[in-house]
Amino acid sequence: MNSPDLSAQIAKSIREAIVSGELSVDERLPSEAELSEQFEVGRTTVREALKRLAAQNLIRTQRGAFGGAFVNKQSFEDAQAAHITTSTLLLSMNDVSFDTAWEARFALECACAPLSCERRTADHLATMRAEIHRQGQPGLTDEAFCASDVSFHRALVDGAANPVLSYQLAGAVEAIEPLMNMITFTARSREAITDLHTRIADGLEAQSPNTVDMALRELEDYTRGLARAVISARA
Repeated sequence: MNSPDLSAQIAKSIREAIVSGELSVDERLPSEAELSEQFEVGRTTVREALKRLAAQNLIRTQRGAFGGAFVNKQSFEDAQAAHITTSTLLLSMNDVSFDTAWEARFALECACAPLSCERRTADHLATMRAEIHRQGQPGLTDEAFCASDVSFHRALVDGAANPVLSYQLAGAVEAIEPLMNMITFTARSREAITDLHTRIADGLEAQSPNTVDMALRELEDYTRGLARAVISARA
């Protein structure tokens, strides 16, 4: 077996020890010499395995007398960027249909609505109102409108005050929303979208899950209809 395969196996073994709790946060990993002996490989292979783990942000290295490789503490916020990148790559490389992506995104977002109605803060509402105002500005580019759209929906999701949902939906919103905008931006009515966004924000402020759910479903139907029309015209 070649060295890359061995380093991948060693990295997997250490990763599993971290996930299982056998290696805890801030715990120092065995030295390179100890790992070489444990896995019966050379130090070069061990270093490659450690590089793989560092690239995944699972470990950090420190120099000095008390240095070495240590288990990193993970956070949902730090992991979101990688999650968004992975979701974007999966969508772009695996020929996921518009309907499949859109269905998943709205099913997840609708699930957040009741919690967001209950827990949203004044800051979440202020963010949404600010993005609605921004979306109505004349001369706003399509790229800026898309970015504002993402920020609006992230505020809805983050209003649920559930870091697991925010992490999961980071990929759904920030990977799928730009893809949807790329398809529909030539046909959509910004006024129609901002009207629906206003209804969503109003529903959250009034703590009315039904209002938010109805507006989200109308937004889903509207955008899906646009996409189908655009795709049909291109065909």
